Amino acid sequence: MVDIIQVTRSAMPDFNEYMEEIRDIWETHWLTNMGVKHKRLQNELIEFLKVKNIELFTNGHMSLELSLQALGLHGEVITTPYTFASTTHAIVRNRLEPVFCDVNPKTFTIDVDKIEDLITEKTCAIVPVHVYGNICDIEKIESLARQYNLKVVYDAAHCFGITYKGRGVGCFGDVSCFSFHATKVFNTIEGGAACFEDEELGKILYGLKNFGIRDPETVNCVGANAKMNEFCAAMGICNLRHIKEEIEKRKKVFSRYIYHLGKIEGIYLPKIQEDVESNYAYFPIVIDRKAFGRNRDEVFALLASHGVISRKYFYPLTNSFKCYADRFDVDKTPVALELARNVLTLPLYGDLSIEDVEKICDIILKGK
Repeated sequence: MVDIIQVTRSAMPDFNEYMEEIRDIWETHWLTNMGVKHKRLQNELIEFLKVKNIELFTNGHMSLELSLQALGLHGEVITTPYTFASTTHAIVRNRLEPVFCDVNPKTFTIDVDKIEDLITEKTCAIVPVHVYGNICDIEKIESLARQYNLKVVYDAAHCFGITYKGRGVGCFGDVSCFSFHATKVFNTIEGGAACFEDEELGKILYGLKNFGIRDPETVNCVGANAKMNEFCAAMGICNLRHIKEEIEKRKKVFSRYIYHLGKIEGIYLPKIQEDVESNYAYFPIVIDRKAFGRNRDEVFALLASHGVISRKYFYPLTNSFKCYADRFDVDKTPVALELARNVLTLPLYGDLSIEDVEKICDIILKGK
């Protein structure tokens, strides 16, 4: 039987450490509704992420969807199709119209030189996506937002713990939304967060995640139920203790991939951006069939035949989803389309052994 190497593996604390962290939950019987664990994680994340305010959510999608709702947006939102389904769905579920901008072929993030041409009198916001740990051109986006009076909500699901010029990436935009899903660098099993500066926005977010309840006798908005529970918060508290170690282990895996694949014709590898302290969240490769001799799908199948699970991430583009059939023209984002057809993310997690990295690279290069 072939040992399977998964594309990702959830970081988890020692079993006894987690058991000790949740012990007092049995004493209090306080399982949810912003309990002690929730508040503690909230405070620790403010410090670690270097942000002013944070609200925790049951998952990253709800942090994004409710952040868009909290801003009271109407009209068109400029965003990118090179992302996970959540980004586009959050926009559409708010009855906003996504306007898709192409991406930068080197960073996979929104092409800031193409945003301005998409701005109309209906444009209300930009929802850029930080991708694979690469961050968007924050300065240019902020400049455009000021010039045209637009809100900016960052999908920062891939960028937990990243700093740009010494500032936490969650500091930028009107809101920056993180995912703490089990597959992310930092996880709370399921969870998410919205980071923001405006205190009034925070009050709205709190209401939206808690049925609109402001106090026991006041319900001042039509809210959802998107509260993080105490067990997820406890997992976050434990994982946050070890996050620097987890990122350092990921860096070693990342570096080993670079060592083996860095000079191979036909394979384009990620590069750490200037002024960015990375979290080494993913290892995407772009495969040029003509130069390399095999296409992305062939490499994907080859790895799978050896028990190595890679991922076509992101594929397909969100503007080509069946649920949006005939609504968007995928040919208007040709760079994103080309990337979606040629990108493969290789296994990357802290506990991935160097021996397994070498095995993966050997399969790719020898093609047997």
